[in-house]
Amino acid sequence: MGSSQRKKMRVFPCSVFTVFFVVVVAAAAVMVNAERSDTRFLLTSNDTGGQRHSEDYCAMYDICGARSDGKVLNCPVGSPAVKPDELLSAKIQSLCPTITGNVCCTEAQFNTLRTQVQQAIPFLVGCPACLRNFLNLFCELTCSPNQSQFINVTSIAKVGNNLTVDGIDFYITDTFGEGMFEACKDVKFGTMNTRAIEFIGAGAKNFREWYAFIGRQAGLGVPGSPYAINFLPSAPESSGMIPMNVSTYSCGDTSLGCSCGDCPSSAVCSNSALPPPPKKGSCSVRIGSLKAKCVEVAVAILYIILVSVFLGWGFFHRKRKRSPASRTKPLVNVPNGGVIRRANSQKDENIPMQMLEDVPQITNGVQLSIVQGYMSKFYRRYGTWVARNPILVLCSSVGIVLVLCLGLIRFQVETRPEKLWVGPGSRAAKEKQFFDSHLAPFYRIEQLIIATIPDAVHGKSPSIVTDSNINLLFDIQKKVDAIRANYSGSMISLTDICMKPLGNDCATQSVLQYFKMDQQNYDSFGGLDHVEYCFEHYTSAETCASAFKAPLDPSTALGGFSGNNYSEASSFIVTYPVNNEIDEEGNGTKRAVAWEKAFIQLAKEELLPMVQSRNLTLAFSTESSVEEELKRESTADAITILISYLVMFAYISLTLGDAPRFSSYYISSKVLLGLSGVLLVMLSVLGSVGFFSAIGVKSTLIIMEVIPFLVLAVGVDNMCILVHAVKRQQVELPIEGRISNALVEVGPSITLASLAEVLAFAVGSFIPMPACRVFSMFAALAVLLDFLLQVTAFVALIVFDFLRAEDNRIDCFPCIKVSGSNSELEKGSHQQKLGLLARYMKEIHAPILNLWGVKLLVVCAFSAFALASIALCPRIEPGLEQQIVLPRDSYLQGYFNNLTEYLRIGPPLYFVVQNYNFSSESRQTNQLCSISQCDSNSLLNEIARASLVPESSYIAKPAASWLDDFLVWLSPEAFGCCRKFTNGSYCPPDDQPPCCSSSSGACGLSSVCKDCTTCFRHSELQNDRPSTEQFREKLPWFLSALPSADCAKGGNGAYTSSVELKGYEDGIIRASAFRTYHTPLNKQIDYVNSMRAARDFSSKMSESLKIDIFPYAVFYMFFEQYLNIWKTALINLAIAIGAVFVVCLVITCSFWTSAIILLVLAMILVDLLGIMAILNIQLNALSVVNLVMSVGIAVEFCVHITHAFLVSSGDRNQRMKEALTTMGASVFSGITLTKLVGVLVLCFSRTEVFVVYYFKMYLALVLLGFLHGLVFLPVILSMFGPPSRCVLIEKQDDRPSTSSQF
Repeated sequence: MGSSQRKKMRVFPCSVFTVFFVVVVAAAAVMVNAERSDTRFLLTSNDTGGQRHSEDYCAMYDICGARSDGKVLNCPVGSPAVKPDELLSAKIQSLCPTITGNVCCTEAQFNTLRTQVQQAIPFLVGCPACLRNFLNLFCELTCSPNQSQFINVTSIAKVGNNLTVDGIDFYITDTFGEGMFEACKDVKFGTMNTRAIEFIGAGAKNFREWYAFIGRQAGLGVPGSPYAINFLPSAPESSGMIPMNVSTYSCGDTSLGCSCGDCPSSAVCSNSALPPPPKKGSCSVRIGSLKAKCVEVAVAILYIILVSVFLGWGFFHRKRKRSPASRTKPLVNVPNGGVIRRANSQKDENIPMQMLEDVPQITNGVQLSIVQGYMSKFYRRYGTWVARNPILVLCSSVGIVLVLCLGLIRFQVETRPEKLWVGPGSRAAKEKQFFDSHLAPFYRIEQLIIATIPDAVHGKSPSIVTDSNINLLFDIQKKVDAIRANYSGSMISLTDICMKPLGNDCATQSVLQYFKMDQQNYDSFGGLDHVEYCFEHYTSAETCASAFKAPLDPSTALGGFSGNNYSEASSFIVTYPVNNEIDEEGNGTKRAVAWEKAFIQLAKEELLPMVQSRNLTLAFSTESSVEEELKRESTADAITILISYLVMFAYISLTLGDAPRFSSYYISSKVLLGLSGVLLVMLSVLGSVGFFSAIGVKSTLIIMEVIPFLVLAVGVDNMCILVHAVKRQQVELPIEGRISNALVEVGPSITLASLAEVLAFAVGSFIPMPACRVFSMFAALAVLLDFLLQVTAFVALIVFDFLRAEDNRIDCFPCIKVSGSNSELEKGSHQQKLGLLARYMKEIHAPILNLWGVKLLVVCAFSAFALASIALCPRIEPGLEQQIVLPRDSYLQGYFNNLTEYLRIGPPLYFVVQNYNFSSESRQTNQLCSISQCDSNSLLNEIARASLVPESSYIAKPAASWLDDFLVWLSPEAFGCCRKFTNGSYCPPDDQPPCCSSSSGACGLSSVCKDCTTCFRHSELQNDRPSTEQFREKLPWFLSALPSADCAKGGNGAYTSSVELKGYEDGIIRASAFRTYHTPLNKQIDYVNSMRAARDFSSKMSESLKIDIFPYAVFYMFFEQYLNIWKTALINLAIAIGAVFVVCLVITCSFWTSAIILLVLAMILVDLLGIMAILNIQLNALSVVNLVMSVGIAVEFCVHITHAFLVSSGDRNQRMKEALTTMGASVFSGITLTKLVGVLVLCFSRTEVFVVYYFKMYLALVLLGFLHGLVFLPVILSMFGPPSRCVLIEKQDDRPSTSSQF
């Protein structure tokens, strides 16, 4: 989750070229790299007479000198074209097939041309048409026999005693320029995930810009042409000159076919449809100026229909009720198997009074289901036994739970994000394990973001690219380089752990790389002007190459700019890639973590004050930052949680006692009982944690923070119900009778609610996310233990407490006994006087709900909110913002905000191919590659095509392809790349040792490599593809070849970890990867959609090519849960509600009753989802846990009221009033108020996750549960409730009843 977004950077493990194509294009073409002398001569003879501008005549011929850097200079001497010997003619034909017969170049000139263009060939050889056009331009310029017809030397310079060319006009038709540009503009350079035109044309947008780049005059030592080349489309008529117009080849030419990735306009590729455009928004309906979604309109129509039907039924039913009608007769006949329980009626409204007067020999009873009957019998006997043996029950029950608590000695907390949110069997986890073990683990990221502060007036941030800020960056870098972290006695520096793709220098991504990370180079290179120069020429200028010998893309080191306006950037982004290991407990990882801690300490103590003193901001992060901050979070809100529990405990102690009376409160209070109950709740939690710890299941922060709160909230309800039930019993009864009757009265509903809660939590163990699964397991066992302790230990404690009160012993100090005369009064008050809440429920709440108009209003209002919530549900987005999870004062808060604001590049994306068969018999090579003769629907061509619609594919660029570069590297056309000595061993390019010695000062002249030849001739390849043996032999050469100016396609560094060579000898490469980039991802939904799009793409390609392909990015593992989070949530909620329904059906044997409970639970859940949409609460593991938990808590609001209604006597209105009077107070005080006071404290939490997912969601749950349980449910019961279980039975005797009913 949090570490995924920190990968938004781009590292170039590849290196390309220290000397690039400006030199290639200019020097190769004209061979005139001249150093000016102080004397400049202009040609004065521009006459058109004689042979000056005629066929078979040269404008420049032979070499007349060399610059101080060794580059040769042409002679500005017109002469007739010369017939070459057969060997030279053959050489010229091999490179320039359009030139035949006489030529205007010597063998030395041609060799210079060949040497220079070899640097460009690897970039273009994948598209033969582009390469042919490119070579024709310079072949015609250098060796054409009609050179003088389109070349006019306009300026000369003196070098030594010789004159050399200093400026020319090159007359060339626009047709040729347009054709060449169109053929080359889309050719890819995979190593850098960009187009070749970025290197050979500085990103030219048309052929005129390309010409301007080629002809730009450059100073000594600076890449580019040393003289001006003025490209002109037409020559003056008087000159007699004819513009060069050699035929160009289209990239769609089948004879010189380019791949679809290099030539999307090819006829072959036009048959392949582009990826589908971005999906349009959901269905919507416009009503006037109002635009509403279809689901919202449908819900509104449905609501109007339902309300109309309901109101029609309501008025009809009301009218019918006013007419005389027979009353519902209570059941007299009892079905076989049923159990009748006699009820003692103490209150007039409990039974129809007229009936009792008419039939005095008949009394009121309750028909119970078979299950309830057995439960009643059990609780009657069990209650009597507990009341007689409280010490035994208390000690044995607590002892058993204490035994479970012994497992706490193995208690461990899991804080690793990958272990919390990713199941071991998840696809993303398996793919990460495959990638790490077969290729290489993704590097660790250490990052600094230094930004300017926005202007207070206009809100625009000023540019950070200034001299003072760059010098500040050098000072910061010095401090980072000076970090020495102690690990096991050794001092660890950045150079010990950093990633070094091509030598001894770290691949640090920083604008300081334009100065080779050396402050001494700042002034000598040109300071700020050099930086801005490198922003445009980072791919071509040698002085802009990084210290680790690779070009640095400004978009990776700058942020806050638009388009390519790098000079307007408002932030520096400094990234330190650090080597990673598969083993997280290995020495390499621990060394890196030690350095990261020192880095964070430096940033906080030294770097932050430095930056702030310059009126800048600093954000920083390391690979281990999120995990370290999560650990700190576990203690950040300990005091808040503790206060929440203390407030709930204080309230529990008050609500369990009687109404405060100063004279006797110290006896009638239940503080000690409340404290004991809270301790039992905590004991149940510890027992659950201890049991799972004993079997090796690690705990999580969610468990430590949520389950005690949950179990306390659930347990308090049962405590209130039990205590209030005992207090309602006749005080004349002995304590055994009161306990027994109370358990018979409330035991079934407590059992029903608890079992439903346990099952609701237990189904969460099917959630694939470990954090949710473990939470559900712990919660289910904790609720079960809490229920068992409540009906054992807490009942025993009730016995002790009532005996204490009857014996006039002081609460909290039971050893102290006081004398008084009010004990009998207190006894009488237990049963005769209703509490304040009970009186409110009986005298105010229930009568209001009995009003017919109120009932209609309640049903309409609650239905409206439920349907509105259904319409709002699609607005809930999956995800979990990192800022919410972290403490509010975490330094990562600013870092994640800066990532979203400044980064302009997305995370790396790899398409991993498994079991690639490169043998000659297989077609898989052409099914994967994207150069000439590759399939139009190959993997890499399809990736390039998908990058054209990044809005839907989330793919920003074509992929870097080791396979394409390897095939190009092997190609005979790239004659400077794959070479061999006469003994068959690998021969490096001429500009690398041993062919080139840095001490000699010149390359290509060494006798060591003069006999090197290309690895293969065309005749040795099969359709330009290597055989199985050739592929097997040369692939290791390619992966170890260093890239350089003479061959930029070397695979060392760029593809070192992209191919697994283990076991490749049998013709199968087990794993290889093609790297591209996602588009910038700023929101959680972007991460989810990008992962879904990449998986859909790879699935389509796997099915089409019959090759195993999967996408991989470092954040996939954390976001996989969100792909099907809605499905996971709905399935688990459906199972939880279904489990509650089944339990209710089994215990009550009433489908009607169970259906009403199911309806209310579903409405609470739907309304809670609607509240989430309104409050912008995302759907994730935390919210899914809360939703599953809400089922368990909502059961408490429904079951007790429904059960009390079911076993009450009278008509529906009377039974609703009786249920509210009996159980409404317990539900309100035991559930609603208890949770409310605890939840309100959480709003002061220091961590946003508590405020959003615990305070807001819990508060919404409590309020929704209260409104549905004590408003909507009573109304529904009074209108559509099930028949009463009360029956009329003949009174057998006049003994006092030993039971009471709701």
